[in-house]
Amino acid sequence: MKLATYREILEYMHSCGTRECLKTLAKKYPEHSYNTLVSICGQDYQKKTRKSHHKHHKPEVMEEYYQRYLSGVCKPHKEPVLLHLAEEVDLSHSLLARIVLERHLAHNKYEGNNPPKSVVSQMMKDTSKIEDVALSFEVKQLCYSSVGSEYEYILREKLHNRGIAFIDEDEMRSRGYDKTPDIKLEVPIAVDGQVVNWIESKASFGDEYSHNTYLKDQFWSYWNRFGPGMVIYWFGFIEELDIHRDRGILLKEDFPDDDIVTLQDTFK
Repeated sequence: MKLATYREILEYMHSCGTRECLKTLAKKYPEHSYNTLVSICGQDYQKKTRKSHHKHHKPEVMEEYYQRYLSGVCKPHKEPVLLHLAEEVDLSHSLLARIVLERHLAHNKYEGNNPPKSVVSQMMKDTSKIEDVALSFEVKQLCYSSVGSEYEYILREKLHNRGIAFIDEDEMRSRGYDKTPDIKLEVPIAVDGQVVNWIESKASFGDEYSHNTYLKDQFWSYWNRFGPGMVIYWFGFIEELDIHRDRGILLKEDFPDDDIVTLQDTFK
């Protein structure tokens, strides 16, 4: 997606309200998937909530959210407590889920202390790790953690089908790596003539803010440890951001069916 098109979409979202205009945008930009538009909308809403981030992360406010969750989940009805609370306090769904999960762990496992961020992140990614069944269900409803896992599975299947050997994030952590991409190739491949040692899967749209944040917090770290790699933004990205190929970071919207060379191919 061109940067100009991305800005047009944002401008329209801001003029009509981001939650009401997706159907209109889908008709106006049929060349872009509905998931792409939803991702752009969600990321724009997250940017808005970051401005009030400090307000929601005051200790007394975080505890209030947790107590309101406990009060709501004890009631006989089965309505989603966290979903309604997130809408009421105008906070992104995933952020409220994380706050409540952090307070739950602090109360029940860490003697009032904040749990390690890595523990919370793993539970947000795989809600089956949350022992409290009700909270696990509520968090999964809010953060849609299965979306990221679904696309990681798709990526692994594509690699298996091509006969490309790799290790995943969990195996890398078991070997003692701290910062890990989703996939580390056992043998490098070439994509569009670029060497690829690792692959990161992002079930989102690559906008300026998120991509630059990922570059700083993740991608350059992977590059320092493992050399050049590839990032897949499954819901698309701003084309003008794909400017680091010569330095070893390649952007794609899918795992390529062609323009890829494996070690096996070189011996044919």
